[in-house]
Amino acid sequence: MFDHIIASEKSSNPIRITAVAEADFKNWLGKQTNGHQAWVKSSGYEGKRGTHLALPGEVGAYQTVVISYVDEAKTQWDFAELPGALPVGEYILTDDVTENDAVCEKAVLGLYLGGYRFDRYRKSDASTAKRALFAIPANEAARRAENIARGIGLARDLINIPANDMGPEELEAAARRLGEEFGAKITSIVGEDLNKRNFPAIYTVGKGSDRDPRLIDLRWGDESAPKITLVGKGVCFDTGGYDLKPSSNMLLMKKDMGGSAQVLGLARMIMAAGLPVRLRVLIPAVENMVSGKAYRPSDILQTRKGITVEVGNTDAEGRLVLSDALTEAVAEDPEMLLDFATLTGAARVALGLGLPALFSNNDDLANGLLENGLALNDPMWRLPLWDDYRPMLDSKAADMNNISGSPYGGAIIAALFLDRFAEGAKAWAHIDLMAWNPSARPGRPEGGEAQGIRAAFKLIADRYGK
Repeated sequence: MFDHIIASEKSSNPIRITAVAEADFKNWLGKQTNGHQAWVKSSGYEGKRGTHLALPGEVGAYQTVVISYVDEAKTQWDFAELPGALPVGEYILTDDVTENDAVCEKAVLGLYLGGYRFDRYRKSDASTAKRALFAIPANEAARRAENIARGIGLARDLINIPANDMGPEELEAAARRLGEEFGAKITSIVGEDLNKRNFPAIYTVGKGSDRDPRLIDLRWGDESAPKITLVGKGVCFDTGGYDLKPSSNMLLMKKDMGGSAQVLGLARMIMAAGLPVRLRVLIPAVENMVSGKAYRPSDILQTRKGITVEVGNTDAEGRLVLSDALTEAVAEDPEMLLDFATLTGAARVALGLGLPALFSNNDDLANGLLENGLALNDPMWRLPLWDDYRPMLDSKAADMNNISGSPYGGAIIAALFLDRFAEGAKAWAHIDLMAWNPSARPGRPEGGEAQGIRAAFKLIADRYGK
């Protein structure tokens, strides 16, 4: 995933990357040679965060790159531009970075994420194949950064792959590859067997596609360890069903399995770190298509919990497939239950694309996610499970509807729907996210994105780690 930016052999004369805190830039500059001071001033370089400058060596070719950063939650993005901006050569972080654990982890994470590329569908181009290479330090901070980067990279890759190559079967195959890497057990319930084994909502939503729906189930870790369960929405493509989306709204619907990508990326971080937990990952994987077998508006669905649901809108399918998965998850009584889903446009209207909506039945869990999100620049914002809105899901024909008749509060309504099926969970959080960058920034290219999983991993590691 990141091999194209990692130096496989140590250079005898690498170009050094020295990092200077923005506040210390003037002090640093005063300690440089007269020649370097003149070079910095003539270049107009002011040491602003995230900017860098190459300093010439004795024989003309430069041997040092200075980069300015601010040591806070966004530090990794200060380093993220380097892989795409530096010319061909081998680079190494100097001791002032590698001997500072916190800065080193963020710097290495920035280099990895800045080097991320999704180019599997493009012909290789020899003119662009050569890139800057980085000698990654062999310390614990760098190893932590690599683990996080590989989890994020996995999530990005899965989202970026188009639906013709990432249907329910392919998503299961991706989960199996991950499970095999870390010795996890993977099972799946496919097609008609979903009905036979009482996962009727997943089956009903997915039966309209020629690609069989399934429930993917990954288990890892000691059975006696604290139980952590992750549920991810795996709608591999969403046409909206008979409540068909406009074509413009369908263009990004390969990302509607973004919740499943998040939980697989997070699971990778947990397993690679060897956290002493019993991990379970549940992914209801379906396509929401239009066909003679597809479910219809006004149909009444059965669910695993026994609650009947009237279909007010076939484009509110994510909450339906999650209902069965959450019911199964709660039955094991995990210590922590997290679900990730690209669930509602209403959450994006309320909070924008870069700030997932967080709902929870447990203040301690919610506060932990929020605090870690802010500390890591992986933010979420809590919205309420507002009791006064629960009657808006009432149905005259069934136990409940899958939508409200009101155009307002859609993200809360969806969360309240899920809350019915997460009932009894000790500590449950639902994260409604975009899983997509609409435009590129350093370390965050346009395309699929991991949101909230760094914060979740830190919380789990802090609470249940060794």
